[in-house]
Amino acid sequence: MAQGRAVDEGTLRAIIGRHMAREGPLLPILHDILEAEGHVADSVVPVVAEALNLSRAEVHGAISFYHDFRRVPPTRPVIRLCRAEACQARGGDRVAAALASVTEVAIEPVYCLGLCASGPAAMIGQRVFARLDAESAVRLARSSAP
Repeated sequence: MAQGRAVDEGTLRAIIGRHMAREGPLLPILHDILEAEGHVADSVVPVVAEALNLSRAEVHGAISFYHDFRRVPPTRPVIRLCRAEACQARGGDRVAAALASVTEVAIEPVYCLGLCASGPAAMIGQRVFARLDAESAVRLARSSAP
Protein backbone atom coordinates (compact mmCIF):
# COMPACT_ATOMS: atom_id res chain seq x y z
CA MET A 1 0.00 0.00 0.00
CA ALA A 2 1.56 3.25 -1.13
CA GLN A 3 1.46 6.13 1.28
CA GLY A 4 1.97 9.85 0.78
CA ARG A 5 0.80 10.10 -2.84
CA ALA A 6 -2.46 10.04 -4.72
CA VAL A 7 -3.35 7.16 -7.00
CA ASP A 8 -1.93 7.65 -10.51
CA GLU A 9 -4.30 8.35 -13.40
CA GLY A 10 -3.85 4.94 -15.07
CA THR A 11 -4.52 3.01 -11.87
CA LEU A 12 -7.52 5.21 -11.12
CA ARG A 13 -9.00 4.65 -14.60
CA ALA A 14 -8.43 0.88 -14.28
CA ILE A 15 -10.18 0.81 -10.90
CA ILE A 16 -13.13 2.78 -12.26
CA GLY A 17 -13.31 0.58 -15.36
CA ARG A 18 -13.49 -2.61 -13.28
CA HIS A 19 -16.65 -1.40 -11.58
CA MET A 20 -18.53 0.52 -14.27
CA ALA A 21 -20.85 -2.40 -15.10
CA ARG A 22 -21.91 -2.78 -11.47
CA GLU A 23 -25.01 -1.31 -10.01
CA GLY A 24 -23.87 1.32 -7.50
CA PRO A 25 -20.14 1.33 -8.31
CA LEU A 26 -19.13 4.30 -6.12
CA LEU A 27 -18.34 2.45 -2.89
CA PRO A 28 -16.46 -0.43 -4.56
CA ILE A 29 -14.38 2.13 -6.47
CA LEU A 30 -13.58 4.06 -3.29
CA HIS A 31 -12.67 0.83 -1.46
CA ASP A 32 -10.29 -0.19 -4.27
CA ILE A 33 -8.65 3.25 -4.23
CA LEU A 34 -8.26 2.98 -0.46
CA GLU A 35 -6.76 -0.51 -0.82
CA ALA A 36 -4.33 0.65 -3.53
CA GLU A 37 -3.20 3.87 -1.89
CA GLY A 38 -4.11 3.83 1.80
CA HIS A 39 -6.35 6.87 1.40
CA VAL A 40 -8.77 8.54 -1.01
CA ALA A 41 -7.08 11.78 -2.03
CA ASP A 42 -9.10 14.87 -2.87
CA SER A 43 -7.63 14.76 -6.38
CA VAL A 44 -9.59 11.60 -7.27
CA VAL A 45 -12.99 13.12 -6.42
CA PRO A 46 -13.54 15.00 -9.72
CA VAL A 47 -12.33 12.04 -11.80
CA VAL A 48 -14.65 9.58 -10.04
CA ALA A 49 -17.54 12.04 -10.12
CA GLU A 50 -17.18 12.61 -13.86
CA ALA A 51 -16.86 8.89 -14.63
CA LEU A 52 -20.01 8.06 -12.66
CA ASN A 53 -21.96 11.16 -13.72
CA LEU A 54 -22.19 12.31 -10.10
CA SER A 55 -21.49 15.67 -8.57
CA ARG A 56 -18.23 16.13 -6.69
CA ALA A 57 -20.38 16.81 -3.61
CA GLU A 58 -21.95 13.34 -3.88
CA VAL A 59 -18.56 11.63 -4.07
CA HIS A 60 -17.16 13.77 -1.26
CA GLY A 61 -20.29 13.03 0.78
CA ALA A 62 -19.69 9.28 0.52
CA ILE A 63 -16.02 9.70 1.49
CA SER A 64 -16.83 11.84 4.50
CA PHE A 65 -19.85 9.78 5.62
CA TYR A 66 -18.15 6.37 5.85
CA HIS A 67 -15.48 6.12 8.54
CA ASP A 68 -13.43 3.61 6.51
CA PHE A 69 -12.39 6.25 3.99
CA ARG A 70 -9.61 8.61 4.95
CA ARG A 71 -8.54 11.55 2.81
CA VAL A 72 -4.91 11.58 3.88
CA PRO A 73 -2.55 8.64 4.34
CA PRO A 74 -2.32 7.34 7.89
CA THR A 75 0.81 8.45 9.73
CA ARG A 76 0.96 5.23 11.77
CA PRO A 77 -0.33 1.71 11.25
CA VAL A 78 -4.04 1.50 12.08
CA ILE A 79 -5.59 -1.17 14.29
CA ARG A 80 -9.36 -1.31 14.14
CA LEU A 81 -10.58 -2.56 17.49
CA CYS A 82 -14.10 -3.96 17.82
CA ARG A 83 -16.04 -2.05 20.45
CA ALA A 84 -19.38 -3.88 20.03
CA GLU A 85 -21.13 -5.42 23.00
CA ALA A 86 -19.96 -9.00 22.45
CA CYS A 87 -16.30 -7.99 22.36
CA GLN A 88 -16.83 -5.69 25.34
CA ALA A 89 -18.33 -8.56 27.32
CA ARG A 90 -15.29 -10.71 26.55
CA GLY A 91 -12.73 -8.17 27.82
CA GLY A 92 -12.65 -5.50 25.12
CA ASP A 93 -12.16 -2.69 27.65
CA ARG A 94 -8.98 -4.31 28.98
CA VAL A 95 -7.67 -4.76 25.43
CA ALA A 96 -8.47 -1.11 24.57
CA ALA A 97 -6.72 0.11 27.72
CA ALA A 98 -3.62 -1.95 26.93
CA LEU A 99 -3.51 -0.74 23.32
CA ALA A 100 -3.74 2.89 24.45
CA SER A 101 -0.18 2.53 25.76
CA VAL A 102 1.21 1.63 22.32
CA THR A 103 1.92 5.01 20.73
CA GLU A 104 3.38 3.58 17.50
CA VAL A 105 -0.08 2.62 16.18
CA ALA A 106 -3.41 4.39 15.78
CA ILE A 107 -6.46 2.71 17.29
CA GLU A 108 -9.79 3.15 15.51
CA PRO A 109 -12.97 1.83 17.09
CA VAL A 110 -15.29 -0.21 14.88
CA TYR A 111 -18.60 -1.70 15.79
CA CYS A 112 -18.52 -5.38 14.86
CA LEU A 113 -16.01 -7.34 12.87
CA GLY A 114 -18.31 -10.36 12.78
CA LEU A 115 -16.36 -12.44 15.30
CA CYS A 116 -18.79 -12.11 18.17
CA ALA A 117 -18.21 -15.64 19.46
CA SER A 118 -14.44 -15.25 19.49
CA GLY A 119 -13.84 -11.67 20.59
CA PRO A 120 -12.30 -9.37 21.49
CA ALA A 121 -11.33 -8.85 17.87
CA ALA A 122 -9.21 -6.41 15.92
CA MET A 123 -8.33 -5.80 12.29
CA ILE A 124 -5.08 -4.67 10.71
CA GLY A 125 -5.38 -4.04 7.00
CA GLN A 126 -7.52 -6.93 5.76
CA ARG A 127 -6.39 -9.38 8.48
CA VAL A 128 -8.67 -10.05 11.42
CA PHE A 129 -7.41 -11.25 14.81
CA ALA A 130 -9.64 -12.86 17.44
CA ARG A 131 -9.54 -13.95 21.06
CA LEU A 132 -7.27 -11.08 21.99
CA ASP A 133 -6.28 -10.31 25.53
CA ALA A 134 -4.28 -7.31 26.71
CA GLU A 135 -0.92 -9.01 26.25
CA SER A 136 -1.59 -10.48 22.79
CA ALA A 137 -3.08 -7.19 21.58
CA VAL A 138 0.02 -5.25 22.62
CA ARG A 139 2.28 -7.83 20.93
CA LEU A 140 0.19 -7.54 17.78
CA ALA A 141 0.33 -3.74 17.86
CA ARG A 142 4.08 -3.65 18.38
CA SER A 143 4.64 -6.13 15.54
CA SER A 144 2.57 -3.87 13.26
CA ALA A 145 4.58 -0.75 14.06
CA PRO A 146 7.30 0.33 11.65
